[in-house]
Amino acid sequence: MELGVSGLNAKATAGPEATVRLARLAEELGYRSWWAGEHVVLPSPRVPASPMEATDPILDPLIHLTYVAAATRRLELGTGIIILPQRNPLVLAKQVASLDVLSEGRTLLGVGAGYLEPEMSAIGVPMAGRGRRTDEYLDAMASLWLDPQPVYSGQYVSFADIDAHPRPVRPGGPRVVIGGHSPAAYRRAVARGHGWFGNGTAADLATHLSGLAAAAVEIERPARLGRLEIIYMQLDPIEVTAAAARRYAELGVDRLLVYPLPIESESDVAAFLERHASLPR
Repeated sequence: MELGVSGLNAKATAGPEATVRLARLAEELGYRSWWAGEHVVLPSPRVPASPMEATDPILDPLIHLTYVAAATRRLELGTGIIILPQRNPLVLAKQVASLDVLSEGRTLLGVGAGYLEPEMSAIGVPMAGRGRRTDEYLDAMASLWLDPQPVYSGQYVSFADIDAHPRPVRPGGPRVVIGGHSPAAYRRAVARGHGWFGNGTAADLATHLSGLAAAAVEIERPARLGRLEIIYMQLDPIEVTAAAARRYAELGVDRLLVYPLPIESESDVAAFLERHASLPR
């Protein structure tokens, strides 16, 4: 099991100097991946579903990860997660391929279908149909990255007689990670993801793994995707004990992500990373 860090493109750690110091510290401590979340806008005043105050700073994940890429050499760089229906898939495919080239193949594209209606409405994307839109965008981006002559025809995106270079440098394109805890998200992970991204407690994970197993019975998994990787972030409690880490490893977690909430000071985050670096793998 590998260790990763999540959520540090926000709040007190969003500045350039803190970002470089913490990313380099994480790399020195042996963390293998660095993940950045996304909210383009947030409802003001805050609504119960919103994870942050509207005034809490959060950087665009791809811009943040490009900055981290320049400051590090080994950390894999993950979006955890991008709200895919809010993005233009051709533009996003170009951005992700660009990051993959500049990071020399370290990009992990985590995506989800979205859940925060005020954000999606403000951007101009309806909640209805977001699942199908997510599936089409994933398939369209895969064609742009992998097909000798990219082409796609769907309800939400269509193109032909175009191409986009440079292609990603990672063989098979960037690893795609599907976030979400619904049956639809489990099916999407089986059908289109190299990995699945979830969060919660160890008890929650057991439920999610059952959902993924049920989806694997329903959905045929393409051979090119290989084994489904399990990426999990503990949210309750925030501190991860050695016993909890061993339990996650036993359950089959491939990447355990730590999330140093509440992210109110760089020094507190650094101490958190140092405490957790020795967790059993």
